[in-house]
Order: sequence, then C-alpha cells, then structure tokens
Amino acid sequence: MAIGRQTAAAGHAGVLTRPTWTTGWASWLTTVDHKRLGLLYICTSFLFLGLASVEAFLMRLQLARPEQSLVSPDVFNQLFTMHGVTMVFLAIMPLGIGFANYFVPLMIGARDLAFPRLNAFGYWVYALSGVFIYTSFFLGGAPDAGWFAYAPLTSLSNNPGNGIDFYMIGLLVSGVGTLVTAMNLIVTIINMRAPGMTFMRLPLFVWMMLITAFMIIFAFPPLTIALFQVIMDRTFGTLFYVPEAGALPILWQHLFWIFGHPEVYIIILPAFGVISEVIPTFSRKPLFGYPIMVLSGIFIAFMGFAVWSHHMFTTGLGPVANTAFSLTSFVIGIPTGIKIFNWIATMWGGHVRFAVPMLYATAFLLTFTLGGITGIMLAIPPLDAQVQDTYFVVAHFHFVMGGGALLSFLAGFYYWFPKMTGRLLPEGLGRLGFWLIVPGFYLIFWPQHFAGLLGMPRRIQTYEAGIGLDLYNLMSSAGTFVMGAGMVIVIFSAFWALRKGRLAGDDPWDGRTLEWATSSPPPHYDFDVVPEVNDRDPVWLLKHPHLVERRDPISESVDPDHSPPKHVEQVSIHIPGQSWYPFIASFAIFLGSYGLLFHNLLLGLFSVAVLFYACYAWALEGVGGHHEHIELEPAVGGPA
Repeated sequence: MAIGRQTAAAGHAGVLTRPTWTTGWASWLTTVDHKRLGLLYICTSFLFLGLASVEAFLMRLQLARPEQSLVSPDVFNQLFTMHGVTMVFLAIMPLGIGFANYFVPLMIGARDLAFPRLNAFGYWVYALSGVFIYTSFFLGGAPDAGWFAYAPLTSLSNNPGNGIDFYMIGLLVSGVGTLVTAMNLIVTIINMRAPGMTFMRLPLFVWMMLITAFMIIFAFPPLTIALFQVIMDRTFGTLFYVPEAGALPILWQHLFWIFGHPEVYIIILPAFGVISEVIPTFSRKPLFGYPIMVLSGIFIAFMGFAVWSHHMFTTGLGPVANTAFSLTSFVIGIPTGIKIFNWIATMWGGHVRFAVPMLYATAFLLTFTLGGITGIMLAIPPLDAQVQDTYFVVAHFHFVMGGGALLSFLAGFYYWFPKMTGRLLPEGLGRLGFWLIVPGFYLIFWPQHFAGLLGMPRRIQTYEAGIGLDLYNLMSSAGTFVMGAGMVIVIFSAFWALRKGRLAGDDPWDGRTLEWATSSPPPHYDFDVVPEVNDRDPVWLLKHPHLVERRDPISESVDPDHSPPKHVEQVSIHIPGQSWYPFIASFAIFLGSYGLLFHNLLLGLFSVAVLFYACYAWALEGVGGHHEHIELEPAVGGPA
C-alpha cells in the first residue's frame, strides 16, 4: 500500500506540447489513461443508447394503435434504421469495449493498454463517427434502408438523399476505431500480463475480450469492402451493385452477413465475460468448468463465421446450401448451451447473494436462453421462410441482443460501478429499476413473437385494425413506458450515487480478481506494485483460501522461471503523457467525412493535410509523461 506519493512537476501545457492537465474538459480531450477512456466509452455508449431508446419509443407510439399517423412513413423508415444502427454500432458493442478498456488492464495486472495514444484515437474516431451519422437528421435526412442497408435500396437511383452516404461513410470510419482498439487489446493481453498470470489463469472476461478482438480483426474487413464499394458506386459512378449493369446486389448480403453474424458474437461474448465474473462472485464459488468455458468461447467465435447464410434462407441459395448452414447453426448452439449449463452449475450449491448485479445476471440467463431457443427455430429453413421479415425475428433478435447483452452489461455496470467511482449505487433503487426494466422488456418483446406468427411484417409504419394485431402492439407499446421508467431510475441512481452514494471501499463484493486488489477508484498507474499471481482467483486465494478449490493441473502448474519478488521500499512508475494528436487526427477524419459526402474538394484536402500533420507530429512528439515515486510500507500485502 502506498504511504506517500510524489508527483512530477507539471510542465508547460499547450497544443503543440504534451499537456499535463489533470482536471477540466481539456484533460478529457487529451487523456490517454485507459480508465478515463473506458469511462468515456461507457458514458458515450449510454448517450447513444438513450437516443436509440427515444427512436424506439416514437416507433412504439406510432404502432400502439392501428392506422395512426403520428410519424410519416419516411420518418418511420429513418427511425427504425437509426435505432438499429445506433444499438448495434454505437451503443451495445462500444459498451463492451468500454468495460474492456477500463478493466482488462486491471484484471491482468497491467498499468495501461499497450498503446495509450492509439487507444485515445480509437475512442475519438468512434465518438465522432457517431456524431457524424446523427448530423444526418439536420443535413438532408437520416439513413432509411434498415440497419443492414440491403442493395439495391442503397443505390443512387433508388435512394438519392444523403442518408445512405452518412451510413456508409460513418460506419467505414467507425470501423477504423474499432479495429485499432481490437489490435490494442490483443497486444495488451498477450504481452502485458502480470507475473504468474498464465493464459489459463486469465479471468473469463479477459478471455472473451481476447476472442472478441480477434473476431473484430477478421469480421470487419468484409464490411469495410462492402461499404467502400457502395461509396464508390454513389460517389464515383462505379457499378458494384447496379443490376442494370449486370451486378448482383446479393453480393452485399453475403459481405454484410459475413460480418453481421460474427457481429452478434462480438457483442455477446463480452456479455458472457461479464456474467462469468458476476455469477462466481455472488455465488461464492469458483467458475464451474473454466477450461471448457474458454474452449466454448473459441468454438463460438470459429463457428460464428460459418453460419452467415442462415440470414439468407429465402434468397434462393438452394437446398444444399440451406441444409449446410442450418446444420452449422444448430452446432453453434452446443457451446452456448455449455456456457449456460456451467453458469447454472456455478450457482448450484453456492451461497448465492441476490444483489442487483446478480439479479440482472439471473435475468440474463433466462432471457438469453429463450432467445437461443427461437434462434434454433429460425435455423430451420421451412420455419424461417414462414416468419422471414416478421416481428417474430424482431422478438428473437431483441431477446438475444437486447435481453442478452443489455441485461448483462447492466449487471456489469452495477458490479463495477463501485470500483470506477468509489461509491455504491443505492440497492433499493437498483432493485426497483430491475423490477421495471426486466418485466418491461418482456412486455415489449414477448407479444411480438405472437404478432410475428400472425404475419405482422417488420419495418411497417402502421397496420389495419381488426386483424388480431391490436392487443399485441398495445402491450408492446405499454412496455416501453415500464422499461423506460426503469432506465430513468438507473440513470438517476448513478447521478445520485456520484454525489451522495455510500463509500464502497476497495472490495465491496468480496471479489475474486485483481481489480479488487487496488483502490476504488484505482490510481493512474493501477497498482503500486505489479501483483504476483498464483491462482485463477488470486484475490480470493489471499482472503479465503478455503474457497479456492484445486481444480486442475493447468491452474496448479508452477512457472519454472519464477522467483519470489524482492521487497523494495520505493518504486518509480512511468505515467504516459497526454497528447492532442489522437483527437486532432480523429477530428480531421471527421471533417474529411463531410468533404467526401458533399464532394467538397477543399474541405477534403484540408482534412488530409491536418491528418498528415497530426500523424507526423504524433510520431515525433516523443515518449513524454513523467515518473511517480511510490514509497511502500515495510510489509506489503497483495494478491497471491
């Protein structure tokens, strides 16, 4: 434990030198600290989640009763497109990345990500691409061809407005930020683990993020190619997706779903990781079947690339292709089922404490299982043909992505909020929010199964009265009020806790993993001394050795090169310097996107010049930063 800290004298701050602000808005613009960037990711994700919720609320108001005209068909098209784009690309996926940014270095005993400035660049590219897409509402209309933007609906002749251009360019730019962050996570996890943190001692959340990062590396290039082709078609008159010129628009569907189905697991695997941290902690048992949980995650990632055509059963691929992709879709249910079994086995016989994080984790288990069952149903080509493009698919998708990922990330939010802020969220308000969010979710999406089976198409602005859809749609719309009230309570609880919440202490949940071995919130350098790890649950091994069962030879293996750490009285830690250039480079890309969209050559050239300057200055600004000297107590405790 630190008993004294000496901070290096602050240097001169300016645009062209490394700034040293520690407070104020400029310190957030220039930060390279993984924890601050994680908070920025999480807050930005919740902001976009709020916007997507408003769009969903307007759609449900429109569909609450038959034959209403609260919003026009054109506006309705923009609302469901932006809702899907926002939830998938700007809210849920970045939320997982935000948790990873904050907690992966802490959980592996590192002081930061491998490339702090690249980490900042990834965040600003993501955030500004979201701003870029949302400015479409004020600059000619938002995208309106659905979140998957099938060709040839996106051709210039079918869709001459700016909305499709905002979609294509915005997602192309956003993908750059996602890719660099994925590479950063891979390098960090492989190279910066604490002594003794072998791969088979990595927390499951870290494992799932490592797998997710590799999936991003392989899944995003097909989408990037498809986006680039449409941009070329619309901007420079190429013919990649023009049927009149002999092109095959179904190419877009192949490229999109080669990305799109792995994207489902890019979103859900971090959620699996969160659940794998929450359930053992609140069951006071080590995770059941750790090795098979890791292997299941790897198998899911591998098979995620082999099922894309089950989204295309009705496009005329033929019986052989349909059968093959139907079988692979069944197979991918096996490792997912193994995970659910292992989570239940972890709870079985444990001293389960149903605090708010555990409530959300339990709700996730039920909701995701139900979504998985309807997924297996949709993997049957004849049934898929019957419910294709109906609300049954909408319900399935939201049970997996909404109920699965969102509920697990809410579990993670309540679980890790004390570590991020040093304060506890109010338990009573948390339980009230839970009992509004989860029943509200079921009230929204459960009736949509039946509306879909009755044949209600998705993406329609209204429907006729008296055809059996009135009650189901009214129930769905009523559910938005219930779930919305719950989300408001969650947000209110967070603001209340930041001002008046009870102090959490370093380890309020009696946690197992390394993030609970440092202060709440952690210092800039995460740990005074890089911890030594001798078990998969290192903090429990120190506090409760009787809880840490000897499980397998891999976990018990001894590193032959390991030698006990020598006690030191003082350590010197290098703190990476802040930098303007990640933000400037991202902002140049942001401006250049408008130049490309509006065919403004001057703005485009200016943006490229600024981008080159930022990259050049970035490369030459030096290591920067400063050293902090930490004096240690004579007898140092820490994780085993």
